[in-house]
Amino acid sequence: MKKNEYHSIFISDVHLGTRGSKASEVIEFLKATRCKKLILNGDIVDGWALRGGGKWLPEHTKFVRTVLKKMEKQGTEVIYLRGNHDDILERFLPINFGNLKIVDEYIHPTPQGDYLVVHGDGFDSVTTDHRWVAIAGAKGYELLLSVNRLYNKWRAFRGKEYYSLSKKIKEKVKTAVTFVDRYEDQLKELAIVKHCRGIICGHIHTPADKTLDGEVHYLNSGDWVESLTAIVEMKPGEFELIHYEEFMARRETEESLAEHESDFVETVEEDPATIIVAA
Repeated sequence: MKKNEYHSIFISDVHLGTRGSKASEVIEFLKATRCKKLILNGDIVDGWALRGGGKWLPEHTKFVRTVLKKMEKQGTEVIYLRGNHDDILERFLPINFGNLKIVDEYIHPTPQGDYLVVHGDGFDSVTTDHRWVAIAGAKGYELLLSVNRLYNKWRAFRGKEYYSLSKKIKEKVKTAVTFVDRYEDQLKELAIVKHCRGIICGHIHTPADKTLDGEVHYLNSGDWVESLTAIVEMKPGEFELIHYEEFMARRETEESLAEHESDFVETVEEDPATIIVAA
């Protein structure tokens, strides 16, 4: 099937090196698309997890190969922004290897104005000021995901749909909601200081596409652990938040329609009288 064509694709928080990473799904998404620019907005590789006994799985290697293939075969420019889980990159920035750039932040130009692209961990005080707390929190999150996997196996056995414990906790805990609001406000202020009309980030695993106070276009690409989301730019300056399951379902529908259309054309070519019968 023909690939979906985009000007740019933004993904973040794949967390390769953890069991929670949905590497297979993001690979399928990337293989179904073609873009001029692929922005990997931080926490693609989870260095914290790998240093603490995380596991690098075969599909994590396939993800790296998929990105390299897009660079080699499709001429895609890849821009990798360091996150907090892959902060080891910071000591080497900036790096340029042909079509690959590794940077701390990036200005993405559009006809409507510039967009600032940052991972966003610099506006999380726990990550910046209390790193050990953030690492402990990451361990707790991994444990919650493990419990979530077991719980959803039981739900699947009972014929029930997937249920995210961590998302429900985020929705219910007032401090979590307040944190997200404060995070967005701080990024909005940064975009204004940088004279950008919008900001594209990740880090908090909460996908979003909205305008803050009528001033700044705020985009968060979410993650590939639970939300399985990406930001795509159809043409310069036109952005959309994509959910993996909806994206793949739409492709399946389009493929099915294309097959039916092809079968009809073949039938007509073999027997033109079919048109009269159908009428």
